[in-house]
Amino acid sequence: QVQVVESGGKFVQAGASLRLSCTASSGHVDYPSMAWFRQAPGKERDFVAALYWSGVRTDYADSVKGRFTISRDSAKTSVYLQMNNLEPEDTAVSACAVSLGWNELSRSLDRYDYWGRGTQVTVSS
Repeated sequence: QVQVVESGGKFVQAGASLRLSCTASSGHVDYPSMAWFRQAPGKERDFVAALYWSGVRTDYADSVKGRFTISRDSAKTSVYLQMNNLEPEDTAVSACAVSLGWNELSRSLDRYDYWGRGTQVTVSS
């Protein structure tokens, strides 16, 4: 079983930038797919961004395109979510997820095998 841990969530003002980090107990993030999801208060968890094919392809929800960037470091130890021009609507618990399936290029929650507990991002207007 792989433990996934996120960090970097903070309370910030609208327009600010923030970078979230994701690591795994395996010591690497070299998995077929890595993704970020988020859940706002009282709402369901939504897809945000993903790295597919071990980082070859990226995918973004329409709501974050142009503002957020998913990436990983060259050592493949961390996955990041760079969030720019944050809006109050971005307030949510952001979770990192791992998929072990090479053929899975999915935004669906049930296609991911391991999940972090999430980190709180709060954006004030």
